[in-house]
Parts: sequence; structure tokens; C-alpha cells
Amino acid sequence: MSNAADSNARRIRSILVVDDDVELAMMYKELLGSQGYIVNTAPNGVEALKSIMRYEVDAIICDMMMPHMPGDMFYLAVERVKPHLCQRFIFVTSYEGNPKVEAFFKKVNGIVLYKPTTLGKLMGTLNLLNQRLVNSEKKAAGAA
Repeated sequence: MSNAADSNARRIRSILVVDDDVELAMMYKELLGSQGYIVNTAPNGVEALKSIMRYEVDAIICDMMMPHMPGDMFYLAVERVKPHLCQRFIFVTSYEGNPKVEAFFKKVNGIVLYKPTTLGKLMGTLNLLNQRLVNSEKKAAGAA
């Protein structure tokens, strides 16, 4: 029963935004909410970890540089407790070209959005993540 509409179905409904810039996180929440997403926010990796233990999310938009637990450490913690969420990360950073940050993105095959960003770039990146999830589901169904 696979058709074109099915292959473009939106797999992402709920998003967790992890960013210590509260104003920016609220802007993401408002913008994404206006596009029909359910959005929760967390100011750092520690709070985000608590959130994913309580609620299921379809995508995580995660800043890299935060106090208490930066984005890479949060990702590694998620890898231990809810590994299925690792393919659902979009990392956000203003540290484009930073060797440590870039090496991490390459290692985890992460989708990256560089600051400053626009609603168009954010939506495009969410669509890219959604397409990855759809393709991953198709592969899994084909292997079964």
C-alpha cells in the first residue's frame, strides 16, 4: 500500500528544542508551533535528558554549546538510554569550522544547522530529517 503520499508522510510531530538561549528556544517553539508541531524546550542537556525519559519525541533540535551538559554529551547520554533517538537529532551551532565540533558531527553522521538560521532553513532541515526517517523505515521494511 505504498504510494507517493505515504512516502512523503510527516513522521515528525513532536520536537524537543534544547538550547540555553531561552529567547531563541521560545522563538523556535513559536515558529515550529505555527507549522503544526508540538514543541517542548529544555535549557540544557540535563533537563533534556529528564524530558526524553518522560515523553517520546520525534525529533531533537540541539544546541552544541550549553552549560551543565553540552550537545555532544547529551547525544552520548541519549545513545545509552534511548538509542533510537540518535537518528532524530538536528544539531545547531554557531561554531562552523570548529575541528572538535565538526569531528563529532562526522562521527555521528549528524544533521547540522549553522546559526544564524531562518525559518526556511529550519523547515528544510526538518524535511531532510523526515526524509532520512522515511528512508530508514523503508530499508527496515525491506530487510524484514
